[in-house]
Amino acid sequence: MTDVATAPADLDEVLDARLAAAKEASRRLARATTAEKDAALAAIAERLRARADDIVAANREDLERGRAAGLGSGLLDRLTLDARRIDAIAEAVLDVVALGDPVGETVSGRTLPNGVRIEQVRVPLGVVGAIYEARPNVTVDIAALALKSGNAVALRGGSAAERTNAVLVEVLREAIAGAGLPGDLVQTVDDFGREGARHLMRARDHVDVLIPRGSAALIRAVVDEATVPVIETGAGVVHMFLDASAREDWSVDLVHNAKVQRPSVCNALETLLVHADAAERLLPPVLARLEASGVTVHGDDRVRALHPGALPTTDDDWATEHMSLDLNVGVVDSLDDALAHIRRYSTKHTESIVTNDLGNAERFLDEVDAAAVMVNASTRFTDGAEFGFGAEVGISTQKLHARGPMGLPELTSTKWIVRGSGHVRA
Repeated sequence: MTDVATAPADLDEVLDARLAAAKEASRRLARATTAEKDAALAAIAERLRARADDIVAANREDLERGRAAGLGSGLLDRLTLDARRIDAIAEAVLDVVALGDPVGETVSGRTLPNGVRIEQVRVPLGVVGAIYEARPNVTVDIAALALKSGNAVALRGGSAAERTNAVLVEVLREAIAGAGLPGDLVQTVDDFGREGARHLMRARDHVDVLIPRGSAALIRAVVDEATVPVIETGAGVVHMFLDASAREDWSVDLVHNAKVQRPSVCNALETLLVHADAAERLLPPVLARLEASGVTVHGDDRVRALHPGALPTTDDDWATEHMSLDLNVGVVDSLDDALAHIRRYSTKHTESIVTNDLGNAERFLDEVDAAAVMVNASTRFTDGAEFGFGAEVGISTQKLHARGPMGLPELTSTKWIVRGSGHVRA
């Protein structure tokens, strides 16, 4: 990291120096070949595995502080790194090596009647800022995708993962420099806490785009405070609707997978809606499987009539991303009612219907406004790796520039290249 005096009075100067170093490094990276970038990525994967013990030791410190501070189980799960997860992160970096390089790709092109040739080509964004919390895997995921797409990164990983991220940033910078590219491609503002985050959000001269990942409160704070352009990723108040025609075996398996496989992530199920005509048939086996896996059911009056062990739901429950083994369950009278409920409470992340009715399936796909809409599939599939993108920067819930899982192309912009032979406009 660029060494500069760190006296409080010099905070803006220090942070500007780091971000300026990232900007300068991004210009060098823009000239790098795909082979150079892939070599740096391979070096990152190798060094992650070589320093797994150091990463786990630092992560243990963060977990101890997190438990002492009362972090919830969902955040603690996201915060946790062990040898298996580190190996998976390294493998995800190698997956990025296998992906095509988007930089320089021709999006469109044609020759005009006058002979002028125009092309629209992909170019890096420049410096990508990221603000996230208790997700040390994001440190590596974003850096890897940024590197392959020709971008530098400026990271604010949050106090909960401070020690882990410090080691990860060190690993990234060392690996990249060892491969012959500038280590300054990866910068962090973590050591300046909230002031560092605030500076990052307003560094329009140095940062080209900012991506927040985390709770709804974090994302809203970044969207409200940033002057740097923001790609908004969303909290996941995710729904699944069991239609009247839904198969029992699919319903049991899909709901269980969507809720239980990893409840702390943004594509995990938070609200289950069941058609009244299927409630008596589907709710007993679905809820029995969930409770056997430790899920706490929060149900409306009709759910509790069929399943007295459910806790009563509150208005707040329907809008809550639990990130835990808690699930809201409601009975609705029709597809219209399910759609109305989703419109009211959805964060536009992922929504799914389980049905054997083709008309209802197509209507759900057409009418639900979300980044990912599914039929007869677990919501856990909304993920960059599952979509074949390698690691992901985040899941965008907005509609401009990018929507859904963001991979390499979403970290590029385009420019127009015009080639002429002395042409002048008539």
